[in-house]
Amino acid sequence: MKNILLLLLASGVWAQEIPQPNPNPAGPLLGEKELGQLATRMVQLIESTAVVVPGLVRASEPVKQNAETTLAGIQQTPQNLALTWQFINQVKAYLALSDAIPRPYPFPAAADRQYAELRDDLNRVQQHFEALLEARNVVEQKQDADPNGLKRYAEANSKLLPPGKTPRVVFLGDSITDAWRLNEYFTGRDFINRGIGGQTTSQMLARFREDVLALNPKLVVILAGTNDIANGTAANQIEDNLATMGDLAKEHGIRVAFASLLPVSDYHKDADPQYLRTQSRPPATIYAINQWLRAFCQNAGYTWMDYYAAMVDPMGQLKVDL
Repeated sequence: MKNILLLLLASGVWAQEIPQPNPNPAGPLLGEKELGQLATRMVQLIESTAVVVPGLVRASEPVKQNAETTLAGIQQTPQNLALTWQFINQVKAYLALSDAIPRPYPFPAAADRQYAELRDDLNRVQQHFEALLEARNVVEQKQDADPNGLKRYAEANSKLLPPGKTPRVVFLGDSITDAWRLNEYFTGRDFINRGIGGQTTSQMLARFREDVLALNPKLVVILAGTNDIANGTAANQIEDNLATMGDLAKEHGIRVAFASLLPVSDYHKDADPQYLRTQSRPPATIYAINQWLRAFCQNAGYTWMDYYAAMVDPMGQLKVDL
């Protein structure tokens, strides 16, 4: 249960609002009222099903309280992707807890029906979230500015063959990844570079479906966050975005490897003023996010690659020779 609760604390999607699409009763997208009613019913089902399994009420109380808090937020801002994804994870955590505790025999038929209803409702909300995500991408594509770089790899993705016997690995990141000539350095591997210089974690998250999930890799390697810091993004938002990328990959059966943020330095600022880096990327912020990311990977079972430790000097800056 501890790992599940830690995952809940770390889970989230960017809290950016999107233009509200018209509800389509025949499709997965739910109307605001319908979503609120469905989420309310799911919280009620959590309460009613917990009482029939000995010990489940107490074990699931933190999850239920979190779900109630998230429900209140959804009722105020129904199109908020972060809250919707958070609620989905909270319900999944409750179902995982309930499955882990032995059920009494005979088990009431009414409770069985309620569990089935809860799982069906969860599936509907999950489909609603996917539809909201798709709607957001459609809106951004129509704006022509392509703020998240969806066009960058669109043609390459369309020409990509299905994975073969060699395990496919997608590398997602900013310029540090973008400049990595993977096919030159690692011949004979199915390594796919999906880095875009200057990107933030929010932008990567917005293209995660097209540039990672749709490519069906065995593993995704994620190195991101330094541009967020330079843009003034709060650390908790960066962490939420990273956690959500990990969650989405895991949901699709893709293994996850996170690389630490790299240190920066001012050692060469006299040679070129652009090398004054610590003002826009404070070393303390980089260190704190890396500490969080290390713990998150350990708790979620993801691979952690600590480039930071190999590249930092005693002053907390990038080694002068690097």
